[in-house]
Amino acid sequence: MESTVLNLLPPFAKNALLRWHSAAVRHPRRVAGTVLGLLGTFAVAAFGIAPMAPDAALLPQRLVSETLRVPGLDQQLGDLADHPLELSRSDLTRSSDTADSLLRRLGINDPAAAAFLRVDRDARRLIEGRAGKMLQVRSAADGSLIELVARFPALESSRASSHFSRLTLTRSSGKFSSLLETAALVPQVRLGSGTVRSSLWAATDDARLPEAIASQLIEIFSGDIDFHRQLRKGDTFSVAFETLTADDQPITWNDGTGRIVAAEFVNNGKALQAVWFQESGKAKGGYFGLDGRSRRRAFLASPMEFSRITSGFAMRFHPILQNWRAHNGVDYSAPTGTPVRSVGDGVVESAGRQNGYGNVVQLLHSNGSSTLYAHLSRIDVQKGQRVEQGQRVGAVGATGWATGPHLHFEFRVGGQYQDPLKIARESENLVIDTASRPRFQQFTAIARQQIDAAETLTAFRGDAE
Repeated sequence: MESTVLNLLPPFAKNALLRWHSAAVRHPRRVAGTVLGLLGTFAVAAFGIAPMAPDAALLPQRLVSETLRVPGLDQQLGDLADHPLELSRSDLTRSSDTADSLLRRLGINDPAAAAFLRVDRDARRLIEGRAGKMLQVRSAADGSLIELVARFPALESSRASSHFSRLTLTRSSGKFSSLLETAALVPQVRLGSGTVRSSLWAATDDARLPEAIASQLIEIFSGDIDFHRQLRKGDTFSVAFETLTADDQPITWNDGTGRIVAAEFVNNGKALQAVWFQESGKAKGGYFGLDGRSRRRAFLASPMEFSRITSGFAMRFHPILQNWRAHNGVDYSAPTGTPVRSVGDGVVESAGRQNGYGNVVQLLHSNGSSTLYAHLSRIDVQKGQRVEQGQRVGAVGATGWATGPHLHFEFRVGGQYQDPLKIARESENLVIDTASRPRFQQFTAIARQQIDAAETLTAFRGDAE
């Protein structure tokens, strides 16, 4: 085969190939080096020639377009065209509403529906009684009513705090029908947090917290923080609280606010936490710190949520008698009508007028202690009545020997005057019992997560500002 190939070559090519073969046999390394050198030369030449190719951006371009057909699109468009259009709208009823004006505001043009609202006993509830009922309607493209659902406080006043009434109007075969039901309000948890810059009320407003939640926050920590004297600029709070919903819609009556379920207040760098917990076998729950100690002390730090101390438990110059004498209580300056609350559980020993004290309430507590609230403009309890800690007993006034509206507050133990502020600080906390500890630990784990999540809201608002 090899001799046949050689015979086919021209004489000069045959002689050159034979010489290369002979040289390769005698000097294989030299021949290999020569071949590699030639290949390298070709590589350099290749790299040198490549840039000579035309720029791709300058090459001629051609736009090709092609219509893509989606399978079944015509059918889909036809189905959409045949599908009836429905419109939805929400609103609240007004005291001035009539059947016609209410439907017109909801975008409903349906004389039959208006007539039904006027004659049906249950449907008439929409335009009668208290305003503010929550409405949701569905209507057809021509304005006719398909369905109307109204939610409002339960008709039974005893269940209004935990239930709501649902009124549903529907059209079937051209006729309307109504259905009135009572259903339970369902609590959902909301989060909030803020920083005190001028006042706590301003901070809770900035955090968009309901007023009831702000009051609860004060009540929870009032045994540890005197909000009259100890509040500091830069103090922070974080809360998780319940809002009541009707069919997952936040209710618009009674501000829809439930209780705080977890909270943290950082006062002057000291963090205090609270979680709502009801111990097994007990009828009432309460707030506890994450360590299991009750946030509720035997006595509150102050008989008012906000005020200013003008005279402490010490010697002072009496503004009316014009002499120095022992001041056996604490005076709080506040506007007339400011609510005064009991600092602890007790029984009303007396409620009436007493000489220089003016209108006064005196309460008996456990262990031989008693408290006195004087110069009241109004008394809200009666002798022999049992009161709970935080319950309102009267309002600030200037009756008796008083130069202006204020509350004179006294604390006695065994008939002896004591410093009310000291008593409040030294009052003991209750502790979670051993049997309830495991369940309480589960609650605290959830509470810690809720508080941490609420704290991020303040950071987010700070970034946004």
